[in-house]
Amino acid sequence: MICLFLSIFSYFLQTALTGVSERTFIAVKPDGVQRKLVGEITHRFEKKGFKLVALKLVQASEDLLKEHYWDLRSKPFFTELVSYMNSGPIVAMVWEGLDVVKTARKMLGETNPADSLPGTIRGDYCVEVGRNVIHGSDSVLSAQREISLWFRHNELHCWEDSSSRWIY
Repeated sequence: MICLFLSIFSYFLQTALTGVSERTFIAVKPDGVQRKLVGEITHRFEKKGFKLVALKLVQASEDLLKEHYWDLRSKPFFTELVSYMNSGPIVAMVWEGLDVVKTARKMLGETNPADSLPGTIRGDYCVEVGRNVIHGSDSVLSAQREISLWFRHNELHCWEDSSSRWIY
């Protein structure tokens, strides 16, 4: 109990000192896992200076995927999307940092890889919109919702990143 309190206190203290309180949900989709892009994608977020606070390899249930993509339920591709996301393991991650949601979206590139610039994840590794390797939250609010869907509170780790004083 004391460890949990200290961990939470440390997180809030760091937030107060650095102004860093934003988190985002990133998922390497089944095609990205199969193509062995997890390390490259993780490396890009680490090089940018973001802090990894949660990571797990999961075979997502259909129910979880339907809840995750709830806002797309009326789209004609919804069933196919859920099936694709259920076709193999997903690497679910939570990253923390200043403006991490906005910056991560830029790092991912456009949903349609044909519209993505070279240097973005989708611009470098994707060809087809139906196999676009990665998901990232599109707002702080959706990040909070997605993180709570994919991770229990005790799976989010508050730890002191010794490089943060060199970044912020």
